[in-house]
Amino acid sequence: MISWHDFEKVEMRVGTIIAVADFPKADKPAYQLTIDFGPELGTKKTSAQITKQYTKEELLQKQIVAVVNFPKKQIADFMSECLVLGSIGEENNIVLLSSDKPVRNGLRVG
Repeated sequence: MISWHDFEKVEMRVGTIIAVADFPKADKPAYQLTIDFGPELGTKKTSAQITKQYTKEELLQKQIVAVVNFPKKQIADFMSECLVLGSIGEENNIVLLSSDKPVRNGLRVG
């Protein structure tokens, strides 16, 4: 069990994917994503192992939910700045969490 105070430390925000690139140096198939979190946070980059569920075209302009207050993490030659969230299905296929209606980039999820 975690406390409410612990949960409040996790900063989840809505952002829009504005760029998607292949990530050939990743150990497992992945994309490099650039996500716009609005004027307060700006853009952040991350990698995501979501190539089985999504094409690059499907991801462009998709609003997603990500944790934005983890430390940066080096993945191969790429620096990940946030963690996109998704449900983990069979064979570790990830379906991204998103807003069911368009919202302003950077809104906090709670």
